[in-house]
Amino acid sequence: MRKFVVFILALTVFACSKDTSREDIRKQIAQYKKEKNELQQKINQLNNQLESKGGQSEGTYQIPVFVKEMEPDTFSHFINANGTVEAVQEAFISPETNGQITRIYVEEGERVKEGELMAKLNTSVIESNIEEVKTNLELARETFQKQKRLWEDSVGSEMQYLEAKNRKETLENRLETLQEQLDMSEIRAPFDGIVEEISQKVGELGTPGIQLLHLVNLQKLKVEAELAEQYMAYVNEGDLINIRFPAYPDMVKTVPITRKGSVIDKESRTFAIEARINNYDEKLKPNQISIVNVRDYMNDSSLVVPANVIKQDMQGDYVYILQDKQNVKVAHKVYVTTGRSYNNETMVQEGLDVGQEVITSGYTQVSEGSRVQVKQKEAVAD
Repeated sequence: MRKFVVFILALTVFACSKDTSREDIRKQIAQYKKEKNELQQKINQLNNQLESKGGQSEGTYQIPVFVKEMEPDTFSHFINANGTVEAVQEAFISPETNGQITRIYVEEGERVKEGELMAKLNTSVIESNIEEVKTNLELARETFQKQKRLWEDSVGSEMQYLEAKNRKETLENRLETLQEQLDMSEIRAPFDGIVEEISQKVGELGTPGIQLLHLVNLQKLKVEAELAEQYMAYVNEGDLINIRFPAYPDMVKTVPITRKGSVIDKESRTFAIEARINNYDEKLKPNQISIVNVRDYMNDSSLVVPANVIKQDMQGDYVYILQDKQNVKVAHKVYVTTGRSYNNETMVQEGLDVGQEVITSGYTQVSEGSRVQVKQKEAVAD
């Protein structure tokens, strides 16, 4: 409203200027100055009354603020990505040969050791063949020893000796093959773990490629995540990453990257990273949701301010700093060039110097030249 009145008054003065003498204009200016002085006197009187009642006058009021002194600090930027928890040792076990399932020695949820027998197929035919071969092999070995002595004494023929030798070796190989087939009919644990699922029952036909058991080791896990192609140059094997799990808000695993993908996915334009984690208490489970924080940038000598204190106008980004003016602390606007931001912190690349104090609370109440009173030196949200 005040601007509108001033605007009308200016137009009136301008419109009348053609018909008004210079002396009349001077008289009007003098009259306005007199009115201004009278108003200022009234304001001073009211300020004196306010001070006498224990208050602060308009000219001495100080806005309470918190500040942060600029000094070199460490700034880190992290990439957040969804991760997948997988077991390093996990197997969907099926028989190596066909056969009827005659015995299952474990139950779901049971812990087993490496090499422990978990199931067995029908081996009656194989065992009969083994017994038959053993009997024939015993005779073949005796025959071979007899022909060998005769050959050494130059009594027997070389052909009889070679036939006996070949017969013995053929039966030995046959017995070895049958023994391997017998071993394949026994399903043993390939590693220490927990039997997660039993998919078949006793009496059913076990077949190679058809799952019989699901075995998993929960103590050795890995987390895989996909990162955007643009971060390829900033992430390397051995870099430490933080892994969080929504199911356990207080749990954070800090581990190195054990594998970095060598191929960019053509569709998603991402590459894979992998990290191994120990899970001795077995709290974490395969396929559990995880959040991976990967640090792609760090500067240990940067100036950092809370991101929310940075304001904008037509000229760019700016913050308010403390400035001494006639022994009074006032707010002063400073334009800055910002860098990366993370976790409500922003790195300032240009515009601030070490030792300057940035207003971090109360900044929404100040303007250029506002008198301020420092309450505390720390970064506090407004």
